Amino acid sequence: MPMGIFRVCLVVITAIVNHPLLFPKENGTVLENTEEIIQKMKEREEILRLEKLRLEQEIEGQEAAQKVLEKAAKVVEDVKEEKVQWDMWTALSMVIFLLIELWRQDFQEGNWQDTGADEDDMAVLGKAFKGVAFPDKAVLASFYEKRILGTTGDMARMREMVEGFADDLLEALRSVCNRDADMEVEDCMGVGSMYENWRVRKPFVCDLIVPFAPPEPYCFRSQIWCSGDSFPPDEQGYGTIKVCRADEDETGCICDKTKLGEDMLCLLHSQGNTTRLSSEMEDLLCFKNTQYLDADQVMKWFQIAVTKAWNKISHKYEFDLSFSLLDSPGALKIKFRSGKSIAFNLTPVVQYENSDVYFISHFPRNCLAADLPSSTHWFLTFAVYERRFIQMISKMLPANACHVSCLQILSFLHGKQCSLTGPSGLTNYHLKTVLLHLLQTRPSQDWAPEKLEARLQDMLKFLEKCLHEKKLYHFFIGNGKVPAELGFPIIFQRAEPLNLFRPFVLHRDVYRKTIDTFHEMLRNTSALISEYMVHIPHVQTNGIHKESV
Repeated sequence: MPMGIFRVCLVVITAIVNHPLLFPKENGTVLENTEEIIQKMKEREEILRLEKLRLEQEIEGQEAAQKVLEKAAKVVEDVKEEKVQWDMWTALSMVIFLLIELWRQDFQEGNWQDTGADEDDMAVLGKAFKGVAFPDKAVLASFYEKRILGTTGDMARMREMVEGFADDLLEALRSVCNRDADMEVEDCMGVGSMYENWRVRKPFVCDLIVPFAPPEPYCFRSQIWCSGDSFPPDEQGYGTIKVCRADEDETGCICDKTKLGEDMLCLLHSQGNTTRLSSEMEDLLCFKNTQYLDADQVMKWFQIAVTKAWNKISHKYEFDLSFSLLDSPGALKIKFRSGKSIAFNLTPVVQYENSDVYFISHFPRNCLAADLPSSTHWFLTFAVYERRFIQMISKMLPANACHVSCLQILSFLHGKQCSLTGPSGLTNYHLKTVLLHLLQTRPSQDWAPEKLEARLQDMLKFLEKCLHEKKLYHFFIGNGKVPAELGFPIIFQRAEPLNLFRPFVLHRDVYRKTIDTFHEMLRNTSALISEYMVHIPHVQTNGIHKESV
């Protein structure tokens, strides 16, 4: 019973508490607040979603930017690494190049011009001789006797006639020149193939050089490419000549020898004296506004002086004298009334110090030098020493040695081939240089007359080797083995060797033409010689009988 009453009371109390009218205001807002909360939660969720998207985009952008920066840093690092590697290889290459250059110079001192004396090497290098029928010594001896030996007498008579006339012409030149203002001309000297007895092709042309010096109180001061100052490669073998007063120092002014006071003025360097000095230098054949001797001005002066001299003595001779070639200023021609003529070259030169090396203004046509870098650059000629060397060596060789015969035959073959196929880059001076190298390296007994064929083949093979390497050194420049008896200046012996075949490196078309002409000459050797042969004599087959040079 009491439990029943308790349950009834609990139901009543619960009903009263949960009746809608008991708390109408509070119970009526519960639903509205819930919907508002839900709406706000949705809005907040949307805001958070957008914020999330924005943050994701920012993160992606930062990650992309970071990747770009890392990639750029990597590229920069790779470039730096490559640059370091390149710098390392460049430095290493320079070191290797310097070591090679030092080794080359040391090697050149010991093996200045490799003449290929080893027979095995000569056999390997003589590739152009394969399949070539080279004339034997009997044919060569007969050819020399019939075609070349007979010209020796003609050369001697021509030399005597030209030298006598040149002496008379230069004496007249001295008489028409002003001794106080014009250059002083010395006696002429014969050089080249006509005076070394190996000229074979006509017309015979005598080469004469004429040393000259400035009037007092002036003097020449020369500077050569190997004197210590740097010269570009295209000026190797050249020098300049400065005209100075005898009392000047090397800078050209005596004011450097003493201290001038503040109230004293150097007359040479004064503004009012500049015009007079410039005119004075031009009168001394210098290049405009310089003190350097101008080769073109020298040749113009020399041509005018020769013309005046000839006008003075022309009545004594029954022939005419004229300048024969426009591109060779010193080329003269004697024309007889009979129609015959004699050509010779008369070229002014300047002596280098107290030696027999000379600065030459112009080379005769088809000779060694190419165009000069400028008219103030003079090429050096060693022709006097070359002639002396050949004469000295000839005295040490067996009687009737074949060295000159080899050069004559080779010069004839090359000249004949050039007349058929056109000129090449080879000159007679190159051929003579080949002979000079072999004369220095071959024992004297190897030049016996019966060894003509072997020595001629040696010259051809050595020439082939030089053409293949594009390297033929000047015989005297850089040659430390020049005999002391010649009195050759030591400065040229210590100089770096001068490559006469350097133009072949620069001009590939000339080189190709030269190689083709050389190979064609080898193939045509027998035909060129047989053209002048009627029969082969059965006597004198052991050599060539002629007078030694």
